[in-house]
Amino acid sequence: MTKQQIRVSVAGYGDAPSPDAFERMFERDKDTLRDLGIPIVTVDAGGHADEVGYRIDQDAYALPAVDLTPAELGVLALAAQFWQDKTLRTDISRALTKLRAAGAGETAMDVVAGLAPQVRPVGDAYATLMDAISARRAVSFTYRAASTGEVRARRAQPWRIAARRGGWYLVGFDLDRGAPRSYRLSRVEGRVRATGPRDAFEVPVDVDVDAALGTRDAGGVARLAVVPERAGALRARGTVVGSVPDARAGDGAGRDVLEVAYDVRYALADEVVGYGDAVLVIGPPDLRAAVVRRLRDAAALGSAQGVGAGAGEGAGSTEVTGRG
Repeated sequence: MTKQQIRVSVAGYGDAPSPDAFERMFERDKDTLRDLGIPIVTVDAGGHADEVGYRIDQDAYALPAVDLTPAELGVLALAAQFWQDKTLRTDISRALTKLRAAGAGETAMDVVAGLAPQVRPVGDAYATLMDAISARRAVSFTYRAASTGEVRARRAQPWRIAARRGGWYLVGFDLDRGAPRSYRLSRVEGRVRATGPRDAFEVPVDVDVDAALGTRDAGGVARLAVVPERAGALRARGTVVGSVPDARAGDGAGRDVLEVAYDVRYALADEVVGYGDAVLVIGPPDLRAAVVRRLRDAAALGSAQGVGAGAGEGAGSTEVTGRG
């Protein structure tokens, strides 16, 4: 379409009070589309040698046929909600735009809305650290110790980036101390800089992030009261050992008692919270207390924001590595 055709046929452009105003609107919208990953190209519009047409480059933009279930689309939307950092937001926005253009409607994308784990933004350090992990380069940064508040320069070989209990952490090898260490990214002051050559080290294959961060516990077996035909992921890992009455059910239906083994208590608590009132914790007491605490945090957050809440800021864990 030529610029004039676009001005006449696209809603909003006809309201431009002058040609200059239209030009500004048009250039702004082209930039917005490109930021969303929609490539705009110019072509010969024909008819007049100096007339230029605009079109979307389908070869660069269109996805092949995508056959995803609503649940699969929901998982992608959930992952997109998780990555809140500005260094990733543009790529995420582009990916979701392409999925919606391929037929992923809002209903499908909202299947698991509200269940995304919430963590504090990772900050500007994330992209530099991920590049360093992929390139196997050492990094240097200024770090404020949690115990003493002392600020000093650190040099490290970065191994993993992980989200635990609402915060982001770097796990790696401290070159000055000669031992593995972990660093909370919110305590990094200033910029992180990659130093030295590429492929300067190898990441150990047996890095245990939870052991490094002290977030691994003894584990155990949870007893859960689960609404029939709900919580399929928990059922797949557990065993039904009985049933209990459900006072909340008006039809007198009961709940299945499910036993599920777990390694990390807080991770199971995060998962249970995601099922809402479909899953209740019978025991052990520390798991039940962890779930109740998350629900109270979520309720407080929802009251403060005037909206419903998910599992709260402390929910969720994830881990990010570079290549291989």
